[in-house]
Amino acid sequence: MKTATRRLLLTTPALIGAAALSLSGCAKPPAPAGQSSSSAAPSSGTSASGASSDFKACMVSDTAGFNDKSFNQTSLKGLTDAASAYGIQTDKIQSSSASDYAKNLSSMVSAGCNMVVSVGFLLADDTLAAAKANPKVKFAIVDDNDPKFAGTKNLKPLVFNTAQSSFLGGYLAAAMTKTGKVGTFGGAKIPTVTIYMDGFAQGVEYYNKTKGKNVQVLGWDSAKQDGQFVPGDNPFENTSGGQQTAQALTSQGADVIFPVAGGAGVGALQVAKASGGKVNAIWVDADGCQTQPNYCSSIITSVFKGMDVSVKDAIGDALQNKFTSTAFVGTLQNGGTGLTGFHDFDSKVPGDVKTELDQLKSDIESGKITITSKSQPSS
Repeated sequence: MKTATRRLLLTTPALIGAAALSLSGCAKPPAPAGQSSSSAAPSSGTSASGASSDFKACMVSDTAGFNDKSFNQTSLKGLTDAASAYGIQTDKIQSSSASDYAKNLSSMVSAGCNMVVSVGFLLADDTLAAAKANPKVKFAIVDDNDPKFAGTKNLKPLVFNTAQSSFLGGYLAAAMTKTGKVGTFGGAKIPTVTIYMDGFAQGVEYYNKTKGKNVQVLGWDSAKQDGQFVPGDNPFENTSGGQQTAQALTSQGADVIFPVAGGAGVGALQVAKASGGKVNAIWVDADGCQTQPNYCSSIITSVFKGMDVSVKDAIGDALQNKFTSTAFVGTLQNGGTGLTGFHDFDSKVPGDVKTELDQLKSDIESGKITITSKSQPSS
């Protein structure tokens, strides 16, 4: 419990290897020379050294891109891990706008991909259309399990019940606040964002109930399903907008911020770091101390989604003719989601709080504690 590398509540590794991560700025990377900025061309096909497989797995990002330090980047790690583990060929393409989704999926099919993974809820309709138009190609989509997918045997949803892990994050935030106020904001009002915010708010509520406290949640009202979101046409990339939204919360007294906004959430980390320790954050999707090491001193922990592991496993199933359209639902129990370690905060999080978090995890897994969110995935 004393080591800074301890991965609290984690049963399936979901870390992003630091060596595989670009540590450059948070803005979307420019298109490579000779490549259109409106629709990125496919990268050159790659494979693991000594690859002998003719199987080719590919990936299409959403508009946040593969260098978002979060959602897309973690999913891409699953593709690269699959290449290393299975000796397969890979390809990928980055989307610059929503109008790119359909043509990027089509380009991956045309490139001879046996399996195509689309990253994000926003690609759902185009992924379904591509799967129906190409029944011999396997598809998987990260973060959506639309009822419309039913009956599409070559499309596998990969979804995560992050309300569970965010509940733990909310409880921890309530235990760590000194002002009695914590805040959260989203990149957009979509289920894959609000599920985090629901769980976070319920974790704070549970802390208040069991401890006789009155910690306030700013930025999200679970009953009204409304709250603070990053402004702009590309909110998940709007770091300055994320900074402004975080500042609005801290100006109201919040000293722990839970940004659910992809790259825009870096704005909250900037606010936290600039505060000199008065404000801290809980990161999402990946281990923030791995993807955002410059801000690790301001990150209490991270609520992770094991997108890398689920992507790798889905590709492996397709390669081994074990692919099914049954949704994978990541939970605390199967290690698909959870909290990472405390890193720089390991000595600052009280031992009794760590013990309580472990017990809460067990109680959620057993069903003793029920977490509700309209955005929770179904199997």
